[in-house]
Amino acid sequence: MRRIDFTNTQVASSETARDINRSVVLNLIRRRQPISRADLARVSGLQRSTVSLITEQLINERWVINGPTGRLPRGRRPTFLRLNERRALLVVDIRPAQTTVALADVNGRFLSQVAFPTPSEPAQGAQRISQQVNELMKAHPRLVFEGIGVSLPGRYDENTSRLIFAPNLKWGEFDLKGSIEKATKLRVELENAANACVLAEVWFGHADQIRDMVVVTISEGIGTGIFLNGQLMRGDHGMAGEFGHVSLDPNGPKCTCGGRGCWETLGSNRAALEHYHSASGSKERITFQELLARADKDDTDAIEALEKMAHAIGHGMRMLVAGLAPSEIVVVGDFTAQWSRFGPIIEDEVKSGILFGKPPRIRPAEGNMARLRGTVALVLQKHFGPSGSAEEEATVERQQRAIR
Repeated sequence: MRRIDFTNTQVASSETARDINRSVVLNLIRRRQPISRADLARVSGLQRSTVSLITEQLINERWVINGPTGRLPRGRRPTFLRLNERRALLVVDIRPAQTTVALADVNGRFLSQVAFPTPSEPAQGAQRISQQVNELMKAHPRLVFEGIGVSLPGRYDENTSRLIFAPNLKWGEFDLKGSIEKATKLRVELENAANACVLAEVWFGHADQIRDMVVVTISEGIGTGIFLNGQLMRGDHGMAGEFGHVSLDPNGPKCTCGGRGCWETLGSNRAALEHYHSASGSKERITFQELLARADKDDTDAIEALEKMAHAIGHGMRMLVAGLAPSEIVVVGDFTAQWSRFGPIIEDEVKSGILFGKPPRIRPAEGNMARLRGTVALVLQKHFGPSGSAEEEATVERQQRAIR
């Protein structure tokens, strides 16, 4: 996310002001389409001539197209603007068991997707991803492709763009970005899965007025994406948010990171399956989705395993509340399919550990495409600005009025 450096006293150039105005107009079109030039000027506070210049530039760049013509009681009939849905991008969600490659338009609408087992070696993974990307581009020759966004179950170094920490994926350090870019000739943006889910909430969810939020992703492991004071936190080497590898029980199960009793060894999908096998004595290999199905059919061992998982999730969330004080915690994962049953357990665990004030709102994310939708935002923010949120638009508008 963009930060303002108040130690830099250099006055903003006219080019900077144009870039800000362009971002404001482009985001207003995205969020309010179809919208007329007159309404853009009214909402943004920019002069009509400025809006006209910017929209013509966006049309020439094929980001925006003219839509239908409106009707007015008198005067010139306005032409409504909308984003050009022929502008497309490709997104990738890498998980330890399965990788998904999808094609989306500029509005975040998915047009096609394919999934395959995740290869055990990073070079093979990059090759298979590149192959699927090239096949999708070949199948849609009329689209203009902007880039590729990749969601990772681990961390990468933003300075080197190399994967550096992915214990559940079991891939070593590797130049994933460079490998895919070379094979596809498209720019690649990498992001941790939990951070991608933060972007999905900010861009496509209902987090417009939320400035302090944590997204918790629960799958084979547990990841957290941190959004504080309106900014996505990455930290040194992009390692901010690895709460899943904080030990809650030094004598607990061994973790893939080498530690013991880490949060994810107690509250992840994998942990729930281990709870189930321990309670039932069964050696049958089942998936987490099958575990949920058994709980839905009132299998007492399955319910007990998921309740134990829910208590562990809530217990770990106390770290987030005590250390970060978010106003909202959003949970992403298959576990949320039975939120009405197990969500209250998490909420009670968090509530019991509150130091002061009210507990944060805890809710499941909408839908099951958070990682992919987040990677859409990851690519688009290079043109639309850091978040494209309504709150940011309002802030920039106030700044622009002060400048004028």
